[in-house]
Amino acid sequence: QVQLVESGGGLVQAGGSLTLSCAASGSIFSISTMGWYRQAPGKQRELVATITSGGGTNYADSVKGRFTISRDNAKNTVYLQMNSLKPEDTGVYSCNARKRTAYGYLLYDHWGQGTQVTVSS
Repeated sequence: QVQLVESGGGLVQAGGSLTLSCAASGSIFSISTMGWYRQAPGKQRELVATITSGGGTNYADSVKGRFTISRDNAKNTVYLQMNSLKPEDTGVYSCNARKRTAYGYLLYDHWGQGTQVTVSS
C-alpha cells in the first residue's frame, strides 16, 4: 500500500515563501513521476508541477519562475519550493505518484490527503 503524506502548508503573506514536502512509503517512489496539484475553492484541481523519475520537470505557466519541484530518491520525498506567492496560489496542494507504460497505460495513480496553502494579500 502506497501512502503519500504532505506537509509544509500554512498561511503566508503575498510575496512570501513556503516549501511543501511529500513523503512516500513503499518501493515505487524512485520509478514514479511525482507531481503537485492544487485545488482552489470552487475550482477544479489543476497541475502545478511534475518531476519524472529521470528528473525532468514540467510547470504550469502560472508558477513558472516562482516554484521549483525537486525530489530526493534516498528519502522518498518530493518538494515544492514556492516563492513570490500570490493570493491566487491559495488552495489545497496534493501530492501525486504516477507511472505509465511506454504505451501510455496507467499502472498506478496515488494521491495524498493534501495540505492547505493560504496566501493573504
